[in-house]
Amino acid sequence: MAHYRMRAFLLVLVALGLPGCGIIYKLPTRQGNVIEQKNVDQLQVGMTRQQVQYVMGTPIASNPFRYDRWDYLGYYKSPRGKVTSRTVSVFFKNDRVARIEGAQIPVDDSLSAPDVDTVIKQEKKDASDKERSQNQPDSGVVITPNS
Repeated sequence: MAHYRMRAFLLVLVALGLPGCGIIYKLPTRQGNVIEQKNVDQLQVGMTRQQVQYVMGTPIASNPFRYDRWDYLGYYKSPRGKVTSRTVSVFFKNDRVARIEGAQIPVDDSLSAPDVDTVIKQEKKDASDKERSQNQPDSGVVITPNS
């Protein structure tokens, strides 16, 4: 009987530890319009409402009191928790596109890829740091050579 209690205890313990390990898959969350840059690039000043709707789809936010503006709102949350949102506004004058706001993708420097030389230098530095840490005795004192 004690064997079954121990097994049940371990099962509960493992089940409680799973969410912290990231083993459980979380679905991505997408709300609003799906805004793809290839579609936004097709928008041009002078297009009709029907052409815009064909390219971009039905706007999520069109105001009946403001007939001259369509807003496309996109929200995406990845399974890892990174949130991306974007708004593209299309303004009309005489039922033709007069201007477009939010057509360019915002530049996020933190996501830009480093050049190859930087990656190679970092890999070499990481390898030498790892080798140095393996060769040093674990005294708690860190000695760095002069560069």
